[in-house]
Amino acid sequence: MAESFAGGGRMSALLTAIGKFVYADGKCDIAEAKALIGLLEPLAWRDADIDEFKKLLVAVSADGIVDESESAAIAVAVARLRAKYASDGIYDARSLGIPKMGVLGVQHMFAMFGATILVPVLTGLSPSATLFFAGVGTLLFHALTKRIVPAVLGSSFAFLAGYFALTGLCGTEGYETLSKGTALQYASIGVMASALVYFVVAGFVKACGVKTVMRYFPPVVTGPIIVGIGLVLAPVAVNSCTTGWPVALVAIAAVICFSVFARGMLRIIPILMGVICSYAAALVFGAAGWAGKIDYTAVREAAWIGLPVQWSNTVFPAFANCDKGLLATALCIVVPIAFATIMEHVGDVSAISSTVQRNFFENPGLHRTMLGDGLATALAAAFGAPANTTYGENTGVLSLSKVYDPRVIRIAACIAIAVSFCPKFSAFIGTIPQATIGGVSFVLYGMISAVGVRNLVEQQVDLGKSRNMLIAAVILVLTLGIAFSSAGAVRFSVGGVGFALSGLAVGALAGIVLNAVLPGKDYQFSLSGPNMKDPAKFAGAAGKRKIPADA
Repeated sequence: MAESFAGGGRMSALLTAIGKFVYADGKCDIAEAKALIGLLEPLAWRDADIDEFKKLLVAVSADGIVDESESAAIAVAVARLRAKYASDGIYDARSLGIPKMGVLGVQHMFAMFGATILVPVLTGLSPSATLFFAGVGTLLFHALTKRIVPAVLGSSFAFLAGYFALTGLCGTEGYETLSKGTALQYASIGVMASALVYFVVAGFVKACGVKTVMRYFPPVVTGPIIVGIGLVLAPVAVNSCTTGWPVALVAIAAVICFSVFARGMLRIIPILMGVICSYAAALVFGAAGWAGKIDYTAVREAAWIGLPVQWSNTVFPAFANCDKGLLATALCIVVPIAFATIMEHVGDVSAISSTVQRNFFENPGLHRTMLGDGLATALAAAFGAPANTTYGENTGVLSLSKVYDPRVIRIAACIAIAVSFCPKFSAFIGTIPQATIGGVSFVLYGMISAVGVRNLVEQQVDLGKSRNMLIAAVILVLTLGIAFSSAGAVRFSVGGVGFALSGLAVGALAGIVLNAVLPGKDYQFSLSGPNMKDPAKFAGAAGKRKIPADA
C-alpha cells in the first residue's frame, strides 16, 4: 500500500480521519482539529505535503475560525494528500523487503537492457561502457532530482542518425584515412556538446518558471506525443516478434496472465516472469527442433571480470590530436538532435508523472530533470557510451507493477553497473532470444501509448473542440507518417551539412506551434493545486464543508 512508509494502516487511518473532518459556517471543532494534528505529527517530518496540512490545521485550531483562503488551502492540501496516498500504488518498496526489491530491480534492468545494448550493437560503441554509464547516469539523474523521480536512463536512439552520419564519412572524399573508431570519437564529442542545449533549456525553465514552459506543453500536446512514442516503437516490437512468434506469444501471454491473474509478488513482476517463461519456452522449442537452439558460445568464451571502459574508446585521444574540420562537422550534425530529444524528455517526464500520480514538473522541477539527463549524456559520451535518455520502457514497467519507489530504480542501476564488469553475464543476457524481447516490448510499448491516452482523459482534454482535435491529429500524423515513410525522417542540408529530424521531433514541434498560435486555450498549469478543470469538487458544499471521502 502507498501508506507503507507510515507504518501499517496509519496512513489509511489518517485519510479516514481527514474524511470526517468538518468545518461549517467558517468554523471548525478545535478539539477535532487538534486530534487530527496529533495524527499528522509523526508523519510531517517525512512529507512536505503532510507538514503543510498540519500547519494549516494549527492555524485554524488556534481560534476555530476558518476563513475563505484557509478553506481553499485546506481543500487543496487534502486533494494532494488523497492523490498521493489514496491509490493502489506502492511508493515505498521497503515494506516488501530487500529480496523483493532486488527482484523488482532486476525486472527494471531487464526492461531497459535490450534497447540499451542494441544501440552499441548498431553503432560499434562499447556494450560494457554503455551498460556502465546507463547505471551511473541513472544514479546521477536521481541525485540531481532529489531522488524522487522513478526514471531509468538508457541509450538514446535519437542520436543514431548522428553516429551513422559520422561513420558514413569514412572513405569518402576528404576523409579517405578516417577510421570508424575515430569517427565514433568525434560523434561522441558532438553528443557531449549537445548536452549544452539541455543546460540552456534547463536554465530557461529555472529563470522563467515551469509555468511559462508548460504553456507550450499542455496535455493536448504531451498526450499525443506520449501516444506517438509508444506507437513509433511498436514496429520494433513486432519485428522482433517475427523472429519467433511462438516464443514471443509465450512472453506476451505470461505478462498478461501474471499482471491480471497472479497474486502477491508475482503480480508486480510480470515483465521478469514474461522473460523467464519465454526463455524457458525457447529452450524447450529448441530442444524439440521447433526453433533454433540458443547459442552459448559467446558465454563460454567471455571472461568473468573485465573493465567496462577502454581508453581508446573515449573522446580524449581525439582531443589530443584534434581535426578541427571534422570537429565542426560533428557539432553541426549531432548537436541539433538535442532539440528532438528534449521534446522526448518532456513527454517521458509527463508519462512518468501521469503513471505515478506525481507532478514532477513542479517537484523536483523540469529544470532538474533536464539537467540530470544532460549531465548523464555528457558523461556517457565522454567515455565512449551512447547518449542517455529517460526510458519509456520502464514507464511501462511502473504502470504494470504499480511499484513507484525510486529506490527500486536505483537498485536496477547498481545491477547494471555490476553487470558491466562481468562480460560473461553480459554475454548470457545477450542469449535472450530476440522474440522474447519483442514479446515483452509488445506489451510495454502499448502501455506507453495507453498512458498517453489516460493523460488526455484525466486532464479532461475536450477533443470536441476543433483546435484540440487538430493539434492531436497533426501530432499523430506527422509522428507516425514520417517515422513509417520511406525516408524515415525529414532530411535537409545547411551549408552542405545534412540534417535529419525524426517524426516525433517534427510532430512535437508542430503541436507546440499550433497550440501557441491557435485561439481557445483552456489549460491552466497550477503549481499549488490539482491540474484539473473542476477543483471545486474538493471543497465540498458551500456553507458546510466536509472533506469528501472520495476526493
